[in-house]
Amino acid sequence: MTPGARVAATIELLDEIVSRSERPADLVANAFFRARRFIGGGDRRAVSERAWGILRRYGQLTWWLDRTRHPDRGGRAIVAADLMLVEGMGMRDLEAIFDGGRYRPSMLDEAEYRALRQMEGHSLPHPEQPDWVRLNVQEWVAPHLKEAYGDAWGREIAALETPPPVDLRVNRLKASVEEAREALAREGIDTEPMRYAANGLRLRKRLSVVAGDAFQNGLVEIQDEGSQLVAALVDAKPGMQIADYCAGAGGKTLAMAAGMNNKGRVVAMDVLETRLDRSAQRLRRAGAHNVERRAIDADNRKWLKRQGGAFDRVLVDAPCTGTGTWRRNPDGRWTLQPKDLEELLPKQAAILDAAARLVKPGGGLIYATCSVLPAENEHQIDAFLERHSDFEVVPVTAIWRDVLSTEPPGDLEGARFLRLSPLKHGTDGFFAATLVRKEPVKEAASQEATSENEPPPEEPIQQATGVEEGA
Repeated sequence: MTPGARVAATIELLDEIVSRSERPADLVANAFFRARRFIGGGDRRAVSERAWGILRRYGQLTWWLDRTRHPDRGGRAIVAADLMLVEGMGMRDLEAIFDGGRYRPSMLDEAEYRALRQMEGHSLPHPEQPDWVRLNVQEWVAPHLKEAYGDAWGREIAALETPPPVDLRVNRLKASVEEAREALAREGIDTEPMRYAANGLRLRKRLSVVAGDAFQNGLVEIQDEGSQLVAALVDAKPGMQIADYCAGAGGKTLAMAAGMNNKGRVVAMDVLETRLDRSAQRLRRAGAHNVERRAIDADNRKWLKRQGGAFDRVLVDAPCTGTGTWRRNPDGRWTLQPKDLEELLPKQAAILDAAARLVKPGGGLIYATCSVLPAENEHQIDAFLERHSDFEVVPVTAIWRDVLSTEPPGDLEGARFLRLSPLKHGTDGFFAATLVRKEPVKEAASQEATSENEPPPEEPIQQATGVEEGA
């Protein structure tokens, strides 16, 4: 494709993403390219990279469109502004692309020309941009981000604008980390061990791995290091009974099953049976045979009731705003609405309450999100503990060294919760809280005999916490 044709394709793709905002951008892009198989691999990468870059800086670009009174807010206007402000094109270069030629964008009209001429010679940042514009977030989200990160919120959110690496989890049911690394090397894929996840490998260069033998034979799965750490905190051991309460497509389910060496039971649960169905192929490829799939629906209500207090560990990977995954899903910065957060908060609380009933005394409840908003994280756990006095928090660093062979990040030393970020840890933004269900209170025996007519004296009740190692 010519440079002009690539620009035209980018405009078309962005318009598709905006018009189908109810669908994630990556799914829209996949469908877009499937319908245009004439676009080669190199052109697909170029178009995708430009589109994803524009989504990351969409706030600043629209600020410039407002400032210059550009008549349009569609893909055409955004791409033209990006070419000038980010790629440094002048009006003459832009006119050569927007010339109406075959497969190229139509010519600029007078109003477009007048607005774009005001951008010529400028760069994307501008001293008049408010912080939330400069950081490419919506204004209503900014207070939540400031609460999460304090004075460092600007640097933290800027890190969410960087493209993510490709992270892999080695499936220990089929290979050691070194064996998997060698298998990938034979395919020309160079990797390095992860800093924190013991079974993780990170690609030194972004490449596709899904067509190679290492992936197809189940030696590796694509999984962000932060997600691997959350699964590791469950401390799933052979012989345990584990519930993955919001299993989705099964990424963490697979990690836990591998940690159990196929011994014991993992029950993958989700409200959407279609999600669980999609995990079946992944389970077969990984050789995970100890996983049972259960939909959380009316048909399984009686079964769920019978499972009360039956599980050693229950993982709740709760539905959330996904603000921690913005570097992978930059469209989420702009599709997220206040009502989404308002609807999620009671849903998360209800899921936590339901999942807590499955935890046996002395067992662990692990709550996780890929959100960075305190309302979905710390505030949810504090509210849960007020409702459930039979649970208590186990500080994450108290169990890190028991369940991982790596040293915890220094900033987590003594922390109650796991909070990961691209800036500090090179992962997506993740939150996790590890809780334990206290052992039931035991009646204190009377320490001396009493007469038949005299009741025994009241003794203070000692409450045993019974915290299992690694809960």
